Amino acid sequence: MPGKAAKKSKPAAGRASASVALAWLKQHGTQRAVDDLARYGIPSDKALGVTVGALKAYSKQLGKSHALAAELWDSGWYEARMLASFVDEPEALSVRQMDAWAGEFDSWAICDTVCFHLFDKSELSWGRVHAWANVRGEFKKRAAFALLWALSVHDKTASDATFLGCLPLIERAAEDERDYVKKGVDMALRAVGKRNPALRAAAVALAQKLSVSKLGAQAWIGKHALAELAGGKPKPGAKSKPKSKARAKG
Repeated sequence: MPGKAAKKSKPAAGRASASVALAWLKQHGTQRAVDDLARYGIPSDKALGVTVGALKAYSKQLGKSHALAAELWDSGWYEARMLASFVDEPEALSVRQMDAWAGEFDSWAICDTVCFHLFDKSELSWGRVHAWANVRGEFKKRAAFALLWALSVHDKTASDATFLGCLPLIERAAEDERDYVKKGVDMALRAVGKRNPALRAAAVALAQKLSVSKLGAQAWIGKHALAELAGGKPKPGAKSKPKSKARAKG
């Protein structure tokens, strides 16, 4: 769907600059938090060790600023990029920015956080689901399904037809054996199915088809989704909503 014209970026509350924000992040980081990231498969070489809770609280002090978000992202620091997703202005996003950021995702944590806290609020989001679903990059491809997952929860106006149009994307991507793609596809399928009874029926039908596949990833996704959508209990590790802590498993 067409995006709105980008509004002029508002200055951050308190006129905080990227250098001030980065100084704050360095001051509030701990080695223990850095170690936690590494244990859960999140690259820690560019991490400062600031918790997600602290980042969210600080983002409220900063206020919304598209310009500040861009500078924070460009710094390359993990927590600065997380913070960027909290302070950026969804109406100011462009396809170019969304593609560029998604291309630099290097963990499930930054991928899911940006999709759930920023990208899903943009009118450009549905187009990105379709654009990224067939890319090669592991985390950019996961982003298509993390974004679909987020939209199934947050987009209250999207039609059933819009979600049904994404089921072929899920079916094709279910062939991808890479762990972070596979889990993203699984979570998207379950989230779509939980939106309403009609979508549940469609998601269950696809899950049943996948569950008898000879391909390992398809079978895993199908059985995992059926465990929740068809009335059974989800297998260990299955989640219907994203965890709020960055140290959660992907």
